[in-house]
Amino acid sequence: MKSFACGDVVPGCQARWVCSTDEEVLFQVAQHAATAHGLTEVTPELAQSVRDAIVTVR
Repeated sequence: MKSFACGDVVPGCQARWVCSTDEEVLFQVAQHAATAHGLTEVTPELAQSVRDAIVTVR
């Protein structure tokens, strides 16, 4: 399982996900970024920041 906390990239955001794969996390985060943070484009730098903050959980 993979976990990501939005607050690790966007200070103050409390959103968190636990998904089976990195790709599932990235999909959920892209949707959240659009609806909660108004981002219409996920830049390569932002995508890398998210990837770097994804952790494996048991």
